[in-house]
Amino acid sequence: MLLLGCIKEVSDYELTISLPNGLSGFVPVTQISDAYGKLLTKQVAQGELLEELNSLPDMFSPGTLVRCIVTSIEKSDDGRRSVKLSIDPKKVNKGLNSTALAAGMLLSGSVMSVEDHGYLIDIGVTGTHAFLPHQKAKTYIKALKKGPDLKIGQNLNCLIVEVKNEGRVVCLSIDRSEVAASIATERQNWTLSNLLPGLVVKARVQKVAPLGMKLTFLSYFTGIVDFMHMDPEKSMSYSPDQVVRACVLSVHPTSRAVRLTLLPPFLHAGGAPRQLPGQRMGAVLEEATVKAFYKQFGAVFELDDGTLAFARLNHLSKTRKSFKIGAFKEGCKHKCRIIDYSLMDEMCIVSLKHQIIEARFLQYQDIHTGDVVQGKVLSLKPVGMQVKVADGIRGLVPSLHLSDVILKQPEKKYNIGDEVKCRVLECNPEGKKLILTLKKSLVQSKLPVISNYEDAKPGLITHGFVVCAREFGCIVKFYNDVKGLVPKNELGSEPISCPDKVFYEGQVLKVMVLKCEPQQERLLLSFRLSSKPGPEDKWKCTPKEKQEVKYQIGEIVDVKICQKKDNGLEVSILEDEDNVVAWIPTLHLSDFVATSKLLWQGLQEGDVLPRVMYLSNKGEHIILSRKSAVISAVQEEQVVRSFSEIQPGMLLTGYVRNVMPFGVFVEFPFGVTGLAPKVSMSDKFVTDTKDHFVVGQTVIPKVMSIDEEKQRVLLNLKVSECSSGDSAAESFALLNQYFKELKEIRDLLKRGKPSICELVPGKRLHLVVQDVREDGSALFSGSSATGWTVTATRHHLGDKKIAPGEKRKALVLHVDALTAEVYVSLREELLKQRPKRVSMHSVFGSVCFCLS
Repeated sequence: MLLLGCIKEVSDYELTISLPNGLSGFVPVTQISDAYGKLLTKQVAQGELLEELNSLPDMFSPGTLVRCIVTSIEKSDDGRRSVKLSIDPKKVNKGLNSTALAAGMLLSGSVMSVEDHGYLIDIGVTGTHAFLPHQKAKTYIKALKKGPDLKIGQNLNCLIVEVKNEGRVVCLSIDRSEVAASIATERQNWTLSNLLPGLVVKARVQKVAPLGMKLTFLSYFTGIVDFMHMDPEKSMSYSPDQVVRACVLSVHPTSRAVRLTLLPPFLHAGGAPRQLPGQRMGAVLEEATVKAFYKQFGAVFELDDGTLAFARLNHLSKTRKSFKIGAFKEGCKHKCRIIDYSLMDEMCIVSLKHQIIEARFLQYQDIHTGDVVQGKVLSLKPVGMQVKVADGIRGLVPSLHLSDVILKQPEKKYNIGDEVKCRVLECNPEGKKLILTLKKSLVQSKLPVISNYEDAKPGLITHGFVVCAREFGCIVKFYNDVKGLVPKNELGSEPISCPDKVFYEGQVLKVMVLKCEPQQERLLLSFRLSSKPGPEDKWKCTPKEKQEVKYQIGEIVDVKICQKKDNGLEVSILEDEDNVVAWIPTLHLSDFVATSKLLWQGLQEGDVLPRVMYLSNKGEHIILSRKSAVISAVQEEQVVRSFSEIQPGMLLTGYVRNVMPFGVFVEFPFGVTGLAPKVSMSDKFVTDTKDHFVVGQTVIPKVMSIDEEKQRVLLNLKVSECSSGDSAAESFALLNQYFKELKEIRDLLKRGKPSICELVPGKRLHLVVQDVREDGSALFSGSSATGWTVTATRHHLGDKKIAPGEKRKALVLHVDALTAEVYVSLREELLKQRPKRVSMHSVFGSVCFCLS
């Protein structure tokens, strides 16, 4: 089937063509012309770019009319049909032969070669050589603004000026004024076998019907004009025998049906249809007026600016059953959304469906870099995952971005049809290119998005992903292919000698912008997000700033608390004549992070702490530690005093000094420091390092490797790698220490809150309802819980309706000594159970007591 179409979009690999009646088709890059196809084959064979081969965007522009022939209709996986077209003159003009050629004929041609005096044109007629002089192409080239010459493969609307040697040689013109003035006549001997779309003819109205008209033209041809192609200004005034100017739209090869248009832009050959303003696409219109309804097709509307629009029958209601014909009488108004524009019909395509009106995305232009979108998995391929974001919008999730970690078998995690939440890494509407990521660290990030170099202001902190780790540092990429360098000295607070062992491709990290040069597209970054001093460095010993070093690392002393501060305790060392003042950071009060905070809460000024170990003296203050595991390691000589003593495979007791996005720095007694990279932190996959470790936490890592030249140590914190031979004995020792500290905490807290001995999980209380909150939870009071905040969540109120002032029985579920909060339940099934003995640690909540 031959059709007249209008180029809608141009990409490197295909042309999108607007066809009559709101349809669209696609011309692959291989269906341009013979000459262009040969250049493509030559370039592929040679493996290098050919100077004479131009890209499709260099030769074609949206809005240009072209003659097409349907080559196939393909059905996609989701049931949609795709019309494949060709504009190759050999296929479009296959009905013509050299004897049928006549002066004044208008047909399609394609540039074969550039000669000294003009161009050789392929018009698809065997045995005919067509020549286009430079003079006949000058005004066309100037108006086209795509270079000084026509290009091989360029499609042209050619007018035959002269025919020589019985059609073996023809002279052509593409001059715009000559082409526009051309009109098909009987003398040109057109037949049904070679009639071409795009021909402008004089026609006579034979019959006028509600859905269109029947015309006769070129003496014995008959054609149809449907309602969408009647001139809207004259649609009510056409009458039989009226002579009109018309343009051939399509010719069906088997039925010989010819369709024409009476729309003004097509009534001069080579005309250009009107475009829809870009801002109108996707617009939601509150009131569109029905102009006409056609029960087999749909409805025509008039929009607020006078533009006509058409809604297909299936877009007038959610389902056929919910459709009401009475709602589409002339003059009725409806809310609709512009979903497309048919260039060949000069009409907007609209939808009245609620889900389309409310849809977030209708076209690629609606999507912006950094948007979080919901999609459906369409396919899984080696290059990545194809995701459907909306009707007509598909994106690719590269294999690197299927997860925070590289997936070797993504089909085990994702299935076709799964709903996935993605983030847009790159969107190119012109090329219909949409790149997405499924990395949770990026999808859930609340930090600013860097989508161009101008966005990267010094000091900005954001998320990026590693694409390269080498000796010089790391290359980190952001959105829209923006990338920057993290030099070696900015990889962490401690020097890293082998970045490729610490970082991996695809790893998501927080980075800070140090410097940006947008014009040069250069970006300098750092993984060191802050240079703020740690808690230890904030405290300065005021009584004696420069103290004489009296103690050795590992020495045990007794201390008295002088002052409690937010991040630790200021203490004086007992039995010291000089009243030496020292500092115990809160996180050095215990091996267990949670009990450290409870101990700080329970201790008071004047309390004496026995057996505290001297840890370090940096010249300004003395640091002490009460960590039992660290003290035991030093006393049993299971430590290294210098770098030279470290050997791979050693298990060393230390504490977390710094937690970075790429790993954890661990410090040991005597000042030796090592790094546990993110990949070696846990047997489970690590998304965020802060979810696994905190500063001050006691750990027992294993030495992986050492760099003697740089004096750097790489560590392993995986539990499976760090257990010693007698792991059961170690675990019981840790449990014993943990419960011993809990008993100590309980005794300390009793001084301020005696009722803590009574409030234990499982205890039954008589309470009075104080308040019922908006979220359904309730607040209670009672004599046995004075000084505590007693709460029951909505779930633990059960089916009971309560009101302030009522007395209720409740069961203690959990006691948080730090916040002085008690959580209770009123559920009957819990209250009826027999009381069970409760372990001491339940008083203080769930606390992790395992060391790495």
